[in-house]
Amino acid sequence: MWVGAAFMSAFLLGLYDVAKKRSLSANAVIPVLLLNTLFASLLFLPIILNAELGLELFDGGVFESVRGSLGDHLLVALKSAITLSSWLCGYYAIKHLPLTIVGPVNAMRPVVVLLGAMLLFGERLNVWQWGGVSLTIVSLYLLSRSGKRESINFRSNRYVWALFLAMLLGAVSGLYDKYIISAHALHPLFVQSWFGVYQLLMMCVVACLLWLPRRKDESFVWRWTIPLIAIFVSCADFFYYHALDDPDAMIAVVSMIRRSSVIVTFICGVLLFGERNVRSKVIDLILILIGMVLLAIGSI
Repeated sequence: MWVGAAFMSAFLLGLYDVAKKRSLSANAVIPVLLLNTLFASLLFLPIILNAELGLELFDGGVFESVRGSLGDHLLVALKSAITLSSWLCGYYAIKHLPLTIVGPVNAMRPVVVLLGAMLLFGERLNVWQWGGVSLTIVSLYLLSRSGKRESINFRSNRYVWALFLAMLLGAVSGLYDKYIISAHALHPLFVQSWFGVYQLLMMCVVACLLWLPRRKDESFVWRWTIPLIAIFVSCADFFYYHALDDPDAMIAVVSMIRRSSVIVTFICGVLLFGERNVRSKVIDLILILIGMVLLAIGSI
């Protein structure tokens, strides 16, 4: 059951990246992310009100949530700060880099998650997993060579560094999700609904400090793909949290399955955005996917 939920989350994550790319094209990053957090919060507002007011409208169904203690809210607020930092870096990266670069780099996140799981949860890498890690490192080198054909230097391009920072913070967020849901037994829907609220509050502060003073230099244009960002990521996270809620779920495997979203991202990058140097990037992508398969075999 948790494997199917993870694959559904992966498909929706791919659509989420495509909606981001279209929304951010020649557009201001911060207001797009602010609206994303706003729409996501509105989607989950009925669930929050139902739990906080005891309305019992969703009790017994998949949208049933619970109230949390102050400590629970602090844990979720920290989750929001980590994820929002990852999203800020990732939004700037996806605006300025091709999807056929962004997708494969993000697909490397399971390697970081696996290494983190090894350090934090006592997991150990076997031969299959080391094979997957090695292939991922080779594919990263090849991807950097493909990027040079588009004048993207992996060492000096700040958006590439932002992309890697987003990937690392996203991996930290994934490990933290497993910690708060398993060790602290937080309800997945409680985490997802309140996490959006705290992100919205934080983004209001970020917008006031970083965008409003210079909004004339970085103008914002409304696009109908902007609300789709919130819809796709909220649905993707809904399936993700329900996968993690299964006691048999392995965070490393769930993270690897979710990164198969790179297939959707890559195809759309070629078909919808006409990105170049596809042949060399396909080889990089295949190596990454083989690495993910090896990691999955070694983790089952």
